[in-house]
Amino acid sequence: DKTLFFIAGGLGQLGMGLAEMLRKQYGTDNVILSDIKKPPPHIFRSGPFVYADVLDYKHLRELIINNQITWLVHYSALLSAVGEANVALARKINITGLHNVLDLALENCLRLFVPSTIGAFGPSSPRDPVPDLCVQRPRTIYGVSKVHGELMGEYLHHKHGLDFRCLRYPGVISVNTPPGGGTTDYAVQIFHDALSTGHHECYLRPDTRLPMMHISDCHRATVEFMQAPECQLSLRTYNIAAMSFTPEEVAQEIRKHLPQLKVTYSPDSVRQTIADSWPVRFDDSNARRDWGWAPAFGLEELVSDMLHTIRSKRTSEGLHVNSL
Repeated sequence: DKTLFFIAGGLGQLGMGLAEMLRKQYGTDNVILSDIKKPPPHIFRSGPFVYADVLDYKHLRELIINNQITWLVHYSALLSAVGEANVALARKINITGLHNVLDLALENCLRLFVPSTIGAFGPSSPRDPVPDLCVQRPRTIYGVSKVHGELMGEYLHHKHGLDFRCLRYPGVISVNTPPGGGTTDYAVQIFHDALSTGHHECYLRPDTRLPMMHISDCHRATVEFMQAPECQLSLRTYNIAAMSFTPEEVAQEIRKHLPQLKVTYSPDSVRQTIADSWPVRFDDSNARRDWGWAPAFGLEELVSDMLHTIRSKRTSEGLHVNSL
């Protein structure tokens, strides 16, 4: 039986890298990437890409049936900070879009992966560490829609046997896609600034500790979780962790390579309030026990990898680079 993947919202921070990893394992033509934006030329050349809007149920159904899809990965969402600025649109994409995907998965016997987030917790959740099961009550539309997704998926799993799988991602750090309006985006921007201007202005306080993860660990966790036999899963939604750090700590680690880095802090009230309501650390002991999750990158490895990769990228694009 052929496994065919469809990634909705595939041009964000996560979709393209996941497609690359899945294509290596399952074959280029067996992974279809989709979004409502035009992809860069190299994405068009790298494998199947189609236009798909998660709000257009009929067209989505047509794509799933015509391509005999078996796994649906639902990456379409408006992130935390952006969602607060446009609640009506966030509600539409994050909730109505999810309902379309859930209905299609049920109707066509698809297996479904939907990411959740550190943002699915709120100020009344235990923060250090936060377990898989606890009070959530988030304070952003993004978080509220993700809790709704976790619960709907679990409900449909118990009621109709839907193979629904969900991972709560920490802040994900990557080079290839620009930050997309999340609260942990500073942790990507600081590397670009360190190598270009040597100065980063941070929108969070220096002591704001948040869970973070290198993107390759995030992709690997996703694929390993999707491949885990169903009988091993004691939950449908799992926390996954790698490290937790503050802006000050990541700046200090970068200074081991670039001692001149200057960081100034001017907390943005929206993002700081969001960050203060989130957990400081994830307890991912269930993921480690049930399906063998283990991260490869700690802070040290993350920093040297990010600096090395952004450095090569800037050099190849003919941009100025501060010397290491």
